Amino acid sequence: MTHELPVQQHVVPRPSTSSAASVARVAGVSAATVSYVMNGKAGVSTETREHVLMVASGLGFVPRNPESIKDPRRTRVIGLVFPNIINPMYPRWAQGVTTAAAAAGYEVFLTNTRDDSTVLSQVMTSLASRNVDGVILAAALEQDATSLRILRAAKIPFVYLSRCSPFVAGDFVGINDHAAGEEIMEHVLSHGYTQIATVIGPRHSTSSLARERGFVRTAAKGGVSITGTRKISTTLDSRGGRLAAEALLTSDSPPEVIVCGSDEIAIGVLEYAADHGIQVPKKLAVTG
Repeated sequence: MTHELPVQQHVVPRPSTSSAASVARVAGVSAATVSYVMNGKAGVSTETREHVLMVASGLGFVPRNPESIKDPRRTRVIGLVFPNIINPMYPRWAQGVTTAAAAAGYEVFLTNTRDDSTVLSQVMTSLASRNVDGVILAAALEQDATSLRILRAAKIPFVYLSRCSPFVAGDFVGINDHAAGEEIMEHVLSHGYTQIATVIGPRHSTSSLARERGFVRTAAKGGVSITGTRKISTTLDSRGGRLAAEALLTSDSPPEVIVCGSDEIAIGVLEYAADHGIQVPKKLAVTG
């Protein structure tokens, strides 16, 4: 009778004998191509990259730096769309975006639309064709739903910055524009002003419209009516502010204070006042 002792087996896995050269041979590509893929470098098509990664996985090949392999479906590029590059806010925002993006391993493609819906449509098409990983959009207007759907169709995520389109839902980063308008007008009323005018950007900008409504409704609650020629919509730049100031300050009943919907507009109002010897705030109060 034979007594068999229980055998405890312990299998030590053998290290993979595959190499970059064997991956290249099986994949039917050059060793340089394998190197590009494994080091996350450009110059390899998406199809070839996916094929090489599949072969490498099947052979059990592990590169020295696995973290260097990038998802072939991603470009590591984010689109940043501004309405212009003149407003001093936008360069500061761009600096913040590019700094945060770089820390996460992303590059930023910056463009501007001049607040032109046709240009925005072209920009959206360009970003979709570049297959960017996402878009930060500070140039959306109410009528831009069609352009935004280009991103949706391409399955590119986006986030609104400062203003948005009410017809295409999306994440939003910005202030409560209506509440900000209320607070500014409450401050103006607290100084006893009654002859008040408001100047905002285009009303098809959600932020401009919300600020105007905050201004006007709060003034009405305080017994001050702002209507007609004292409620102006202009371009979102200093030139728009100058034109609005000229219309208001050359009228038969100029206001005591001009409440502006943006700093750029306020700068234009101040420029006009300085050019025409109107002392601020002694003769005219201005808010941004």
